[in-house]
Amino acid sequence: MNLVAPTARLIDAATGVILAGAELSVEIDRYAAAYRAFPAGVVFARSDTSVAAVLRYLGAVRADRPVALLDPALDPAVLADFIRRFEPAVVVGLAGGGAGADPGERPKQYRQVDDPTLGPVWVRERATDEEPHPDLAVLLATSGSTGDPKFVRLSRSAVSSNAAAIAEALAIGPDEIAPTSLPLYYSFGMSVLNSHLAAGATVLVVDGGVLAREFWQAVQTYGATSLAGVPYNYEMLHRIRWSPAKYPSIRTLTQAGGKLRDEMILAFHEKISAVGGRFHVMWGCTEAGPRMSTLPADALPARVGSVGPALAGGSFTVLDSDGAETGEPGVVGELVYRGPNVMMGYAESSADLGRGDDQAGVLRTGDLGHLDDDGFVWLRGRLKRFGKIFGIRVNLHDIEEMVRDQGPVVAVSGPDKVVVFVEGIDEDAARAITGRLAERLKLHRSGFDVRTVERLPQLPNGKIDYRSLEAQV
Repeated sequence: MNLVAPTARLIDAATGVILAGAELSVEIDRYAAAYRAFPAGVVFARSDTSVAAVLRYLGAVRADRPVALLDPALDPAVLADFIRRFEPAVVVGLAGGGAGADPGERPKQYRQVDDPTLGPVWVRERATDEEPHPDLAVLLATSGSTGDPKFVRLSRSAVSSNAAAIAEALAIGPDEIAPTSLPLYYSFGMSVLNSHLAAGATVLVVDGGVLAREFWQAVQTYGATSLAGVPYNYEMLHRIRWSPAKYPSIRTLTQAGGKLRDEMILAFHEKISAVGGRFHVMWGCTEAGPRMSTLPADALPARVGSVGPALAGGSFTVLDSDGAETGEPGVVGELVYRGPNVMMGYAESSADLGRGDDQAGVLRTGDLGHLDDDGFVWLRGRLKRFGKIFGIRVNLHDIEEMVRDQGPVVAVSGPDKVVVFVEGIDEDAARAITGRLAERLKLHRSGFDVRTVERLPQLPNGKIDYRSLEAQV
């Protein structure tokens, strides 16, 4: 599989080196050749935000080697467990990731090799009995660095079709320059890379994230044209009064990775529209390789709150309360997505890597929502995100929506109560929120525990760390 169009470019913001056209292709071929020298099997790639990490990924893809993109800061014990269960042929990126990214002790079944292209790698001494399925292209952990035991298995056609559909939805062309504002091992970050390279555009490889001065210096120096972010990124940009007017090359903002407050969507839509740009809300999940829908920029502000219609090649239906599947508007139930980008299935061990397509292009998303008359999706929260107060079942997403005007908020289930974490409120505001929830839901105040936090905890990919909050209740 070749994800890189002839006009695609990589810019290394740290060195100023630009790889373009034939030169970029030669570099990818060099990395692909390095993989072919090692035993067949899955590649584990610890992927920091660097050109070398991008080339390790693209080389594996070109060599038709299934590649697992891993957080370089993954706890060594978790990495060791992944290696034990999935038996990769080679582990690369051992020297990447900076401080705090030690991969730990080399497993006994592996030897270390200093490859002239890939750098130090761990190579499995003996081939495994399990061969990966020939269609398998990418493995992504379902929850970043938390040590979730599952990988999502993405086929070559899933990765390439989603890259093409995103490029079409966002009108990505060869003149676009996208900075790496998200980790490469995170499905959203991977999709930014894939969609731009497949469209023949430029990826500006810059580390540090949207709050780093070096990031914005690179944006200005190289004329980046877009910015991709999760809700936390936009909340932080709002707090520092970031304005696209300061960066006139930026003309596209995209948001995915969770629910961004409607007022934030409208604020950034207004900011970017004022300078002739566009704001796109996107929705997806790792299991869909990863994008499923995009809200057209011209649908704002009228359809704020929607995540738009399915990407090209995809479609949505809803499972109603009787379990029947329908495309009728207004029916609330679990959203079902169909498309060529749906995963092959999950993997919990090396034995699962040889499995074929378990999903047949159909994904029950686990998200509640409905469709409108034009097929636009309106989300109502996660199917399993419910709590109980005095035995009464409540939707945690609905509780968050009732409080979202107070700032970033997360509700989690506690022992016969709901704990609501809100950023930056004082005790009076917490009491007022408690009263509001009790009144709206007709439940006693003692069923709500409203707490203030300076910042909601995040995973390395910028998403909310729900497990950390749940551990506090």
